[in-house]
Amino acid sequence: MVSKTCRAYGEGRKVVSVVVNLGSMVAGVAVAALALAACSGGDDSSPTPEPPLGGDGAVVMGLDPDREGPAAPIEGAVAGGKVTALMEFGSESLDPTDAYYSYDVSILRGLVTRSLTQYVYDPEQGTMVLIPDLATDLGTPNEDFTEWSFTIRDGVRFENGKTVTAQDVAYGIKRSLDRDTFRNGPAYSNDYFLNGDTYKGVYTGGTDYDGVVVDGARLTIKMERPFPDMPYWGAFPAMGPIPERGSEPDRYAVQPLATGPYKVSDFTPGKSLTLVRNEEWDPDTDPGRHAYPDRYEFDFTVPVKQIDGLVLGDSDQGQTTLSLTNVLPENLRKAQRLDRLTLGSGPGTRFWSPDYRKITDIRVRQAIGYAYPYDAVATFFTDRGGPTGSSILPPGFPGRQDYNVLETPPGRSDPDKAKALLQEAGWAPGEYELKFAYPQDATVPVQLIVRSLEAAGFKATVLSVPTFNDQGRLESDPNAPVNLRTIGGWFPDWPTGGSWFPPLFASDGGGNKQFFSEPAVDAEIKRIRRLPFQEQPAAWGALDKKIITDYYPAIITAHETVQIPHGSKIGSLNVDNIIGTVDWKDIHILP
Repeated sequence: MVSKTCRAYGEGRKVVSVVVNLGSMVAGVAVAALALAACSGGDDSSPTPEPPLGGDGAVVMGLDPDREGPAAPIEGAVAGGKVTALMEFGSESLDPTDAYYSYDVSILRGLVTRSLTQYVYDPEQGTMVLIPDLATDLGTPNEDFTEWSFTIRDGVRFENGKTVTAQDVAYGIKRSLDRDTFRNGPAYSNDYFLNGDTYKGVYTGGTDYDGVVVDGARLTIKMERPFPDMPYWGAFPAMGPIPERGSEPDRYAVQPLATGPYKVSDFTPGKSLTLVRNEEWDPDTDPGRHAYPDRYEFDFTVPVKQIDGLVLGDSDQGQTTLSLTNVLPENLRKAQRLDRLTLGSGPGTRFWSPDYRKITDIRVRQAIGYAYPYDAVATFFTDRGGPTGSSILPPGFPGRQDYNVLETPPGRSDPDKAKALLQEAGWAPGEYELKFAYPQDATVPVQLIVRSLEAAGFKATVLSVPTFNDQGRLESDPNAPVNLRTIGGWFPDWPTGGSWFPPLFASDGGGNKQFFSEPAVDAEIKRIRRLPFQEQPAAWGALDKKIITDYYPAIITAHETVQIPHGSKIGSLNVDNIIGTVDWKDIHILP
């Protein structure tokens, strides 16, 4: 049964489908390697969604470079009403240049700001599709992907009525290179754009920057090295227009100028956000967004254990409320029976990170893999159903290979095998100590994990810290007194291997919490990034298998799902499987 929140909309929209066999990819520029977003029914079947597959088992992906506005209307949807969204913590800044957390990105690019490209949900394929936004198409590269040109469409205005120009987009892009001012923002402009390692952005380096050239409505971005993934980066809020005047960081963090269908009415960082209609937004210029509700109210202070009750209680306010947090395990079946759960696949993988500098024997790292209590931990999390394989890349991801390096089925522990490996490595039961941190209010069953590790022959020492944030700070410290980091996981910024392996497994990767460093892997990452676009998925999949097989630097604990509970009058709520959270563009209030 298909939920009412997933009813199809529109007729005659062209979506170019590309079928990609795992291990090969059809040639093309900016093929959206998209996977998995499905909606729930009301039965008690397994909540784990499956990737959308073609008849031969290949991953179905889509893009629509010719999409034009306005977005096709959703059948039966009417304008009006207020949507309330609840979360236990939330946005500290609304500056598009500083937006990197998934909830910040989703709110900004879904409702408030526009950028070069955007994703929209396609109900027929069950995926997010990459389409134009401010640009008239998905961009035009030169032969070696070291230049990308975009034409900025006419008729787009800021909330103050001023027309958005290519110069405004260029200023926003130049702003994105300032890592000192925007410490939380993504660094892809610095990684790929011309002189990205030396140009410091508009506040330090001035606006004279050779990497962005404007000629009328045409904007050309020059690269330091080939960047075939530019259309994906173009969908980030940081790749949108920001006017030079009035965009001082302190001011813009609380009151960005809207170009999308909603503008900020009130914002208290970390606590609440209210969005109201932006009357200057012209739907004829926007191929992807709708604007059915009159307003959105976000409350970032509701304890997670209260959210489900508020959303599923069906009070007048609860009927038009949704959660930004996955449903709690004890409420999963109830939400399904009420047909009040939208399911999708998250693009992420969870893993533990042994410190590669301290746990140097692969047999010890593999013993941790045998010791981890996969099934027991999974029962505490509705977003973790246990891994469906040993791979770094999640199911449905282009190029992913299905393999298993351990001698047990994925998601199964084997304490006896762990003990045997430790003994082979020269360690008697209880001699090898694993040190790791957990917060005092952890929902993870810490003592169960300790018992599992001890049953497998380890000595387990837990460092107690006050909060999850304290654990995050500790684990980010390379000199922390731990040899195992358990806040582990990665949601890629776009659906290519280039958004996984360089940050996670390159020696200088920003997400390399295991401090993994192997020259052969660094060289292979560098080689793959220079391959033609169509050859990269197979190469990334092969590197995935090589890293886990030859080095085993990460214990893959789960691949993610997204399970969003919502009130009975929330219509067309879909999962943005690119960043693993709510897609706001189609939401409306049911009569």
